[in-house]
Amino acid sequence: MSHALNDSYELYNGVEIPKLGLGVFLMKDEHELIEAVKSAVEFGYRHFDTAKIYGNETYVARGLKESGIPREEIFLTSKVWNYDQGYEETKKAFQESLDKLETDYLDLYLIHWPAEKFVDTWRAMVELYESGKVRSIGVSNFQIHHLEKLKNEGLLQPMINQIETHPEFPQNELHEYMKRNGIIHESWGPLGQGKSDLLDSSTLAKIGQKYFKTPAQVVLRWHLERDEVIIPKSVHRNRIKENSELFDFKLTQEDMHEIALLNTETRYGGNPDDQERLKETSIKPSK
Repeated sequence: MSHALNDSYELYNGVEIPKLGLGVFLMKDEHELIEAVKSAVEFGYRHFDTAKIYGNETYVARGLKESGIPREEIFLTSKVWNYDQGYEETKKAFQESLDKLETDYLDLYLIHWPAEKFVDTWRAMVELYESGKVRSIGVSNFQIHHLEKLKNEGLLQPMINQIETHPEFPQNELHEYMKRNGIIHESWGPLGQGKSDLLDSSTLAKIGQKYFKTPAQVVLRWHLERDEVIIPKSVHRNRIKENSELFDFKLTQEDMHEIALLNTETRYGGNPDDQERLKETSIKPSK
């Protein structure tokens, strides 16, 4: 295990967040997910990112329990889904996530998308934070205008914004805005979510050869050079290990410049300004 995996960034409230975590989006198979969590712990991961809508919080809890790692060594994130947004609803959803994760606090709680009631949701989250039930709070998929709306309400600023980011969609304007405002940039889909040919890039292969690294490792290192938190997801033990081997090399300014040329402004995930989609996902399905 590499002690470098404990490398972290400091949020503006002083809480440390590990630079690398395991994302578990779309991981629905109980056995597969439990084994992935256990492998990640073995390879030095201490940061795990889930969400209520993923439907796998109980499996994450089981994987962590079976790994035997003490709770205080883990950085655990979950998120409130669109149909649970609103003041009272958020507090209820938070408690449900705590119960499923078998813990009495979270290290980070995020608003998953800027759905209609996100300001009321944020008020509830600030209260959860101030009461000590969560060590840090943030948002996910927020654009500059969403962050400005929270600012104009005079509310506590999010500590982190988790957004789709990869070399084909570096989110440079939002990245710079967050840097100026002291909001940590966390990347989801850091390798293009498997929807892209990014990892077949000859540029990445050429850079990787210099350091005996794979194109995926080069991309993940690119994120770290930009001071981003990354949560690559994988259920494959060898890939989980490979994704952790990022702390024994650095990219040069020339490497970073070459990777910048891969930007095509291609978003592979949902658009945070797609109001129709946000409305649809804010309706609770009937049981």
